[in-house]
Formats: sequence, C-alpha cells, structure tokens
Amino acid sequence: MIGRKKEQNELAELYESGKAELVAVYGRRRVGKTYLINEFFGGEFAFKHTGLSPAEINGRKTLKAQLDQFYISLKDYGLRGESKPESWQEAFYLLKKLLAGKSNGERLVVFIDELPWLDTPKSGFITGFESFWNGWASAQRDIMVIVCGSATSWMKDKLIGNYGGLYGRVTYELYLAPFTLRETEQFFLEKGIEFSRYDIVESYMIVGGIPYYLGYFKRHLSLAQNVDELFFKPHAKLEDEFNRLFASIFINPDRIKKIVEFLGSRRFGYKRGDIAEKLGLANNGKLSEDIDALISNGFVVRYIPFGYGGKEVHYKLVDSFCLFYIHFMKNTKKQSQNYWLDNMSSQAVVVWRGLAFENVCFNHIEQIKNALKIVGTDSVESAWVPNTAGRTGGMQIDMLIDRADNVVNLCEIKFYSNEIYVDKEMYLSMQERKAEVEKMISKKKAVRNTLITTYGIKKGEYSNIFANVIILDDLFV
Repeated sequence: MIGRKKEQNELAELYESGKAELVAVYGRRRVGKTYLINEFFGGEFAFKHTGLSPAEINGRKTLKAQLDQFYISLKDYGLRGESKPESWQEAFYLLKKLLAGKSNGERLVVFIDELPWLDTPKSGFITGFESFWNGWASAQRDIMVIVCGSATSWMKDKLIGNYGGLYGRVTYELYLAPFTLRETEQFFLEKGIEFSRYDIVESYMIVGGIPYYLGYFKRHLSLAQNVDELFFKPHAKLEDEFNRLFASIFINPDRIKKIVEFLGSRRFGYKRGDIAEKLGLANNGKLSEDIDALISNGFVVRYIPFGYGGKEVHYKLVDSFCLFYIHFMKNTKKQSQNYWLDNMSSQAVVVWRGLAFENVCFNHIEQIKNALKIVGTDSVESAWVPNTAGRTGGMQIDMLIDRADNVVNLCEIKFYSNEIYVDKEMYLSMQERKAEVEKMISKKKAVRNTLITTYGIKKGEYSNIFANVIILDDLFV
C-alpha cells in the first residue's frame, strides 16, 4: 500500500485496544477509504455492507431498497432463518443477533461503507444505528465498528458532531487526505510508470492526489496521451466524472455544481455575498450549509486574503480535478480526441499551468515550510487579492506566508520548463510589492522575496532579489 502509514498504525492500535471502538473514516470521494480498510483487514470482517448510491436506486422506494440490500449482506455473512427487516431498528437487531452468534473472544470487525447513503429521508436510520451502538455494541469489548462516508459533511454533522444519542460516541476519527506529490510519485513507480517530476506535478494539477484517478494512468503512454485517454477520447473514463462525483455526495448536486463552477471562475475565489448575488441564491442558512458542505468535503477553503479586514472572508475552489474540468471541459464544444497532445504549448494550457501550480503549492505548505526550515513555526498563508478600494494599487501576490517568527515570505510562483531568468522588470515588480507589503505589516516583521518554481533561477544581475528559492524537488519531500 502506498502511503497511509500513519492511518495503518492508528487502525492497528484501535484493533488491539481491548475495548469497543466506533471508528469514523471520512474524506473526499475516490480518495481510497474503502481500499485502505479492505487492504488493512484483508477482507476479514464479521460483517460488511455498502450502502446503495441514491443515484443508483433510480426512483425506487429508497428505504426498502436500502433495507433489502442490508438484508442480503446479513445473509452473506451467515444470518439464517430471519425475515427481511422492515425498519432500521429491525435491521440492526438482526446485525446484533448475527454478531452475538459469532462472538468467541476474538475481535469482530464490522465495516459499513458509505454510511450516509443509508440515511434516506424519514428512514429512522440514525435512531436504529444509535440503538445498536448505545444499547449493545458499545458494551462489547470484542466489537470494532468502522463506518466510512464520502459525504464528509454528513459524517461530521450527523455522526461525529451528533448532539443526540450519538453525542461523543465515535471513539476515533480518521480523515483520509489525498496523496502528496511524494506519494503520487511512489504510486506511479509502483505501477511501473516513469514520469519526470515535471510531469508528475502536471498530473497532480489535473487529478490531484486522488488514487482512484491516478489508477487509470497507463505505463506505455506519455502524460499527454494519458490525459487524452482519460478526458478527451470517445468514452473517456473521466469524461462525466464531475457529474457523477457530486450526484454521489449531495442531495442537490445541480445547485452545488453551480457554486463550484462559479468559485472556479476566479483564482482568488469570492465572498459569500458575491456567490448569492451572481447565482441568484438567497443569502441564508441554506447557502451556509452548501458552502460548509463543500469545505467539509475538501473542495473549497475559507480564507481571509492578506490586507483585508477580518470580515472579508473569501471562498476558493481548491480541488484540482474540478478546476481542470471547469477550465477545459465545462461549457466548451467537444474537444479533439487528441486535445492535450495538440495543445500542450497553447496559451490556454500555459496560463492554466501557472494557476494550477499555485494550487499545488497551497496544498504543499508543509513541504514549503520545510524548505524554508520553519517546520513547527506557526504561520498563516493566503493570497493578496487586488483590492477594489485601491489599497494594493492593483497588484497581486500569489502567496504570502505570515510567520510567527516575525518574517513574511512574499512568494512568486512560476511553473516554467527551465530555470527562470530575472530581468529588470521582474526585479522592479518584486521591489514594488515588497515595499507595499511593508506598509501593511508590523515594523518588527521582515519581508523576504521568495521564488517557488520548477528548476530554480539563473544567476544574473537581478537574481539576488529572491532571498529564498524553492524548487520542485522540495515539494516532493
């Protein structure tokens, strides 16, 4: 298994804890939650069940469909002589009966995957699960219940953050993050795929560190050929993934997709009021729920741009796959089936690379801080958004790292195919922005111009403008 060492160690400790465990595993859809649990336990479960996707039920009675499938899983794991349950109370009673019959002092692992899908409207699922855990399972030292869900907002609100009968009942939370660049490189090497680090970063810009998507890459194809196979060829594997992704997580996928597409139209994101106004949505609690759900699921981040007041909260789309889809697939005519091969040097792709690399850097802040030798130092990272009030003079800065040790790194981010040559224009631009930042921060802080790029910097008359230079290899640590 690539990566996931920390998560495997945590699962091992929980397995050996000697007490009942209710473990909630969550993370973005396709990130590898099910694979982790299946591989770690080798498929050795006392009971396993996966909820039916609402998109797959296709209008059938959702509660009955979910209960029927749960009953099939119960029979698969040994239940005999019992009728189909007509409620979740009955279904979990049957699960209790099945597990009690298997109890022999050894650990009994129960794995319920895509738990949020089971909670259909007015189904009473939470009540049934609560009764099962509180009334029986929590007192059984041999029981370890693992529940997974891609609808992270549901997992946090209805289970982990439950204020009813399940309050405080989850014994451990395990968040599964996308792969880092280093883990992505290891994944490709394990598959025998030989890409340069330049191409690995570009692959990350396209699909992020999502193992499910990375698993489609083929060793005999170049990166560009793989991209065409996945997105632009007839019947491409990921051609409709954007729609499937949101339909599988959200009850109202069309509304959510509109918000995602709007946020993806601007590199710095938007304020909440902008979202409501431009999309014609009421600026109320429902919009808050939608935005919070996107944040919980890892698609969007909430941040305050440097130089803005505390109330100037912005929301920014950070999911690489969604950003790529919006940039090249949404609202465009059917592209050539060799689109990526034919347009690798086009202005549209070059501009996209620059913006996408910024996103990769924000997703690798720890690696950047390691390169700056400030691991463990508190810091706040943000972009500098052009301010309509004119405070910034129309300038923008890709990333600012405001550190607790009285240093601000003013970061210029460039995705080039060669070393960067700093000319007089870049030199003066960096000097001007540095002076502007110095006006806005405490006088006890120092500002250091920092370059984050692919292959470094050419020595020249103006190259000393950058106090720190971070390259691709630093991001793979």
